[in-house]
Amino acid sequence: MSQQTADAVLVYADYVCPFCFLGYESLDRYREGRDEPLTVDWHPFDLRSQQRGPDGEIDHDVDNGKDDEYYEQAKQNVERLANRYNVELDQYIRKDVDSYDAQRVAWRAADAHPGAFEDFHRSVFDALWREGRDIGEQDVLEDLAADAGLPDGFVAETLSDEASADELEAAFTDAQQTGITGVPTFISGEHAARGAVPPEQLERLIEGT
Repeated sequence: MSQQTADAVLVYADYVCPFCFLGYESLDRYREGRDEPLTVDWHPFDLRSQQRGPDGEIDHDVDNGKDDEYYEQAKQNVERLANRYNVELDQYIRKDVDSYDAQRVAWRAADAHPGAFEDFHRSVFDALWREGRDIGEQDVLEDLAADAGLPDGFVAETLSDEASADELEAAFTDAQQTGITGVPTFISGEHAARGAVPPEQLERLIEGT
């Protein structure tokens, strides 16, 4: 039997980022080829921060520096990577969905119910990118939470607790102070890789090969 290693990777990601979804798909393929377990820790990131007003809502009239040409190029890149990883997507770009509440629930779940966190975390990605559901809606989050085995009322309790927003904001600040400027970002030890990089690059990052 192979000796277990302490390999671990920290993933900064936002659910509304299609490249984050595809980055996890790449990570899954890398993990499938490993003999040893891999610890994967998610850390939230607010991709919509430049458009978020003082009330926490997204103001779509705020210029985020991304024009139609940018989104068309991003769409093409997402489609290319989806084909590379053989993933069927319901959509390639989604600009009108806010992941803030989904991240509040996931961040709280990771601490309070780690056994159910991974299923919920991945189901949020799947709901948005595979099924085209609006993960900014509380009823969608409640459905996903129930399927993941989170306690009844967990979503409502989390979203009604302002402390969960404070915890998420602290995590966003930590990401900023760490120097994270885009997602997905994978960190292993002192090394990092940004983007939906292929499994072989994740192998080099994590294993140093």
